[in-house]
Amino acid sequence: MNEKFFDLKKEKQDRMINAALKVFAMQGYKHASTDDIVKEAAISKGLLFHYFGSKLGVYTFVYDYSVRYMMLELKRMVQKSQNDLFEILKQQEQAKLQAMRGYPYMQQFLNRCMSENVAEALQAIEEKRSALTEVYEDIFAQADLSLLPEEMDGAKIWKMLEYTIQGLMAQKFQEDSFQASMLQEEIFGYIDMVKRMIYRTE
Repeated sequence: MNEKFFDLKKEKQDRMINAALKVFAMQGYKHASTDDIVKEAAISKGLLFHYFGSKLGVYTFVYDYSVRYMMLELKRMVQKSQNDLFEILKQQEQAKLQAMRGYPYMQQFLNRCMSENVAEALQAIEEKRSALTEVYEDIFAQADLSLLPEEMDGAKIWKMLEYTIQGLMAQKFQEDSFQASMLQEEIFGYIDMVKRMIYRTE
């Protein structure tokens, strides 16, 4: 990656990053094409290759950028002092949505990368993917699961809600109706509903 990319105006940087995030999120590494990326970004193919060298170069850069950006938002939004499972999950999702205000396809891209099966792509992002996974594991570890009713499995509740949230996000993008504030309200509604159901069983 050519470091002079960061000398470009922020608007142009973000246009190129968002184009790559969208194409890789929607098509996966194997089927994504640099032609689609440059068309989405409204730039020349020569410019893209000047800064990133190849499709793998673009992919590696936007993954590294996304992980760094997301980790900063998570660090900023998830309070270390919080130990309630549901409130921690709210803060985590708020961090993701905050990142998506500037980079709408960032979380979809990161989700897609978790199921990536092309060897060269996997090898290129392996280290950063492990780092992000560890951050999410540390966030979950903050939760005091003893606060839950005895028969409740905190890990399964967390996973169930994460799958629900991923489904909601995917639906909004399929419908082309993504709005961060509205999605946050809907996500929080599901989290609060499950929280009420869980504690009502006591």
